[in-house]
Amino acid sequence: MMTTATTMATTAAAASGGRPLDGKVALVTGGSRGIGEATALRLAADGAAVALTYQSREDRAEQVVKRIEQAGGRAWAVRADSADPEAVWASVAGVAERFGRLDILVNNAGVGVLGPFEGITLEDVDRVLRTNVRAPFLAAQAAAGHLTEGGRIITIGSCMAERVAFPGGSLYATSKAALAGLTKALARELGPRGITANLVTPGPIDTEMNPADGESAEMQAGLTALGAYGQASDVAATVAHLAGEGGRYITGASIAVDGGFAV
Repeated sequence: MMTTATTMATTAAAASGGRPLDGKVALVTGGSRGIGEATALRLAADGAAVALTYQSREDRAEQVVKRIEQAGGRAWAVRADSADPEAVWASVAGVAERFGRLDILVNNAGVGVLGPFEGITLEDVDRVLRTNVRAPFLAAQAAAGHLTEGGRIITIGSCMAERVAFPGGSLYATSKAALAGLTKALARELGPRGITANLVTPGPIDTEMNPADGESAEMQAGLTALGAYGQASDVAATVAHLAGEGGRYITGASIAVDGGFAV
C-alpha cells in the first residue's frame, strides 16, 4: 500500500511545481493515433517518459514521439502487433530495459469487427479476442513483473460493454465486456502490492476510426445524454487522473467517459 513517505514525496513534488508524473515511465499500446495518441501526449505533458506501440503506421508513431521530444519529453515507438504474444511480451520487456523501470501500463490497442451476428466468422472471433482480450491480459501479466508500489494498469474498454444500443456489435461487445472481469481480478491480485487496475469505457469519440462527421455519427451522438461526440483528450484526461496521485485509491473501477451513453 502507499506509504506516508510516498505520499509526502508526491505532495512535496506538487508543491515545488513538479509535474504529476515526473520520473514515471508509461507504456501506451496502440499509441500512434486516436485515443492512444492523445493519451501518450497527455501522460508526457504530465511528466512521464512514454513508450507507445504501433502495428503498421511507423510514420504516425514517430510523429507522436517527435511531438513529445519537441516539448522536452522522452518517448519511444515500438512496433508490436498486439495479436502476437511474443510481441506483447517483448514490448513490455523492452520498455523496462530502455527506461530502467515501468510505472504505468495503458492497454489501449484494439480492433473492432461489426456486423450481423450470423456473419461473424471464426477468423473474426479469433482476431478480435487475441487483440482485445488476450493482449491486455498478457501485457498486464508481463508488466506486473516490473511494476512496484504506486504502479498503474489502465485498460480502455467501451461503452458497448454496458449498453449495446444498436445491432452488429456482438463480437466487439463480448471482447470489451471481458475487460471488466480482468480489471476487477487484477485489482484484487495486485492491490496488496499497492498497484491499481482500472477500466475506462469511452463512448462515441471523434477519431479516424469513428469520426464525428461519419455515416453513423448522428445516430451515435443521439444515443448519448449530451447529444454529442467526445474528444480523445477527454479519455486521456481520465487516464491521466488514474495514473497520477488522484488515482491512488481507485482500483477495480469502471469509469465511463461516454457522454451519458450508458445511462
